[in-house]
Amino acid sequence: MRRLWTMAAMLTVMAGGRTAMANDRPGNVEIIGHRGASYDAPENTLSALKLGWQQQADAVEFDVYLSKDGQIVLSHDADTKRAAGVDKKIVDQTYAELLKLDVGAWKDKKYAGERIPLLSEVLAIIPTGKRVFIEVKCGPEIMPELQRVLAAAKRPARETAVISFSKDVVAAAKTALPECKAYWIVSVKKDKQTGAWNHTVDSLIKTAQELHADGLDLSACDLIDRGFGEQVKAAGLELLVWTVNDVKVAKQMIAAGVQGITTDRPLWLREQLAQP
Repeated sequence: MRRLWTMAAMLTVMAGGRTAMANDRPGNVEIIGHRGASYDAPENTLSALKLGWQQQADAVEFDVYLSKDGQIVLSHDADTKRAAGVDKKIVDQTYAELLKLDVGAWKDKKYAGERIPLLSEVLAIIPTGKRVFIEVKCGPEIMPELQRVLAAAKRPARETAVISFSKDVVAAAKTALPECKAYWIVSVKKDKQTGAWNHTVDSLIKTAQELHADGLDLSACDLIDRGFGEQVKAAGLELLVWTVNDVKVAKQMIAAGVQGITTDRPLWLREQLAQP
């Protein structure tokens, strides 16, 4: 990686027996690598996730599906057409079939030969003090296998969180994995004609509480201001936002009081936020 680090980003302190960045969390905000460091490496691969941590992300986010033979594999799309050129659904392929696919060459020839990883492979390489956000793209049927994989990995519950657009998945996660945090993902949009938002802070809080979610994971937007953040916090919920690759937007979200920012460029964003 040839990107130069700023002096601020290079300063380190020893904390809890590990080396931590002095500007580890600008404004106490968790920096989360979106599908790993997906700006630089092929999304949802071990290379992207490892690079995310190398780029000083506090956590990485990735997407999972169940394969035909019930394995939990990483993929954003329901099929492998975009990443591997094979127009076939994940659920219709066994892990052995998926393992034959190249999901790195589309990004850069240096990543040729990159394979679709299992969730278990990712859990085995979480660095000390970091965590992962597991975005479930399928339905609650994944929960028994997710329970099994997490139990086998023997990772502390604080290192793994479940996120999903599906209300059913969030509710199922809190039942099956009560020790793990679960966040409801929502795309917040404004109608171009009426100017009305498709959600209000009150409705978002109400639904999250009904799901027993630990927080909201929202698309970064102008609706999220300090008052919005204070209401979410007062309701006992955490507030995360995605996917932020703009410094101005990141600063707006920090001012609103968010606890986490998901970005394709963890190190770059951290460096920009560290500048005076």
